[in-house]
Amino acid sequence: MGTAADSRFGPRLGKLLRRTGREYSVGHERPLGGYLAAMAGFGGYTAAWAVAIRRSGRELPERPEPWDVALTALATFRLSRLLSRASVTSPLRAPFTRYLGPQGPAELREEATSEDGKETIGELLTCPFCMSVWVAFTLTAGQLLWPRATRTAMGTLAALAGADALQLAYGALMDKVTDE
Repeated sequence: MGTAADSRFGPRLGKLLRRTGREYSVGHERPLGGYLAAMAGFGGYTAAWAVAIRRSGRELPERPEPWDVALTALATFRLSRLLSRASVTSPLRAPFTRYLGPQGPAELREEATSEDGKETIGELLTCPFCMSVWVAFTLTAGQLLWPRATRTAMGTLAALAGADALQLAYGALMDKVTDE
């Protein structure tokens, strides 16, 4: 069923993508193919959740409740930082990153390795802002499928975020008091 036009499409598309990458990057190395794969992966991830939610028979809410949005924001913040920066989760990032040193209390500074296929994953795993997209979506889907368990976990993460803020405030206060 393949025609001559079909056999020319692949090479033409590849040439177009390479030219677009060169023009976009202006001489800088940018893993656009990896980013495209990550976007496709996120699309598949969200589609799988959508199917699971639809099959569960649960109705979507008319609109999110403000309390759920606030709780999701705090939980997303804490879990994203835990996954992308915490010392204790560094074994998850190690195959895709390189350790550069400590960065704040119990957090690390790492950079993505430049090996083929690992750079995009390393960037995702070391960027709390990037990680938060995946975490927020997962928590939101969890609220739809398992509301009680998800809200309990999110409450714990929100409490950890509050405890972290208090620890940092206490440390700053103690530094100020002892420096005088």
